[in-house]
Amino acid sequence: MGLLTNRVERSEIKAGDHIYTYRAVFAYSHHGIFVGGSKVVHFNRVETSASSDVAEEISDLSSSCPTFPDCGFKLPNSGVVLSCLDCFLRNGSLYIFEYGVSPSVFLTKVRGGTCTTAASDPPEMVIHRAMYLLQNGFGNYDVFQNNCEDFALYCKTGLVTVDRLGVGSSGQASSVVGAPLAALLSSPLKLLIPSPVGVATVTAGMYCMSRYATDIGVRSDVVKVAVEELAVKLGCTSSNDIVQHEAYNRGTAS
Repeated sequence: MGLLTNRVERSEIKAGDHIYTYRAVFAYSHHGIFVGGSKVVHFNRVETSASSDVAEEISDLSSSCPTFPDCGFKLPNSGVVLSCLDCFLRNGSLYIFEYGVSPSVFLTKVRGGTCTTAASDPPEMVIHRAMYLLQNGFGNYDVFQNNCEDFALYCKTGLVTVDRLGVGSSGQASSVVGAPLAALLSSPLKLLIPSPVGVATVTAGMYCMSRYATDIGVRSDVVKVAVEELAVKLGCTSSNDIVQHEAYNRGTAS
């Protein structure tokens, strides 16, 4: 993996890695967990009324794979899918998501959805979560609160966010929110900083800091939930149900 990009060769990834690839000419990235044997478990929207890009994603996943008969396996009404690496990438390049990076490294990443300061759990635990959710689901897909990156982050860390009214753990979603926020916060400073370069520098700095503040590794509104509790023990079908249950437990214990 290079210094300026997270792009890797297939021979460099191992079971339990969080991988991603870009779609629609780098407009967005799609994330999943590599579970070995050329297989990836990932999370998609299941609604048929999705956008053209998402509809194309679903169509590709439901088509037959000439190499692996089980490619595209998923339970009815579940967005968690098992795909072969070729079908996951769809001729795109392969990238690996970094865990446990330092704050300084995190802030140098201009684009969100590439790394986190949070530490990863052991590979066997990561694979267990991914395969368990393949059989039990991960709730309803939401582009800001419960997307493919949120799924991969949960598999790697076991963490879910408490404040479901805001953005989820996805760095990609945080970037979408952080860009206009940075522009808004820096706009009053235009009166004090006459140089366009100075304004751009301040805006970029605020954008990076807003991304860092929403990183799952530094947020205070996260809880660690066992995958068995996430899918079965609490009887929940979404992360929103999980965090409401956790909040209830904390309230009754105090």
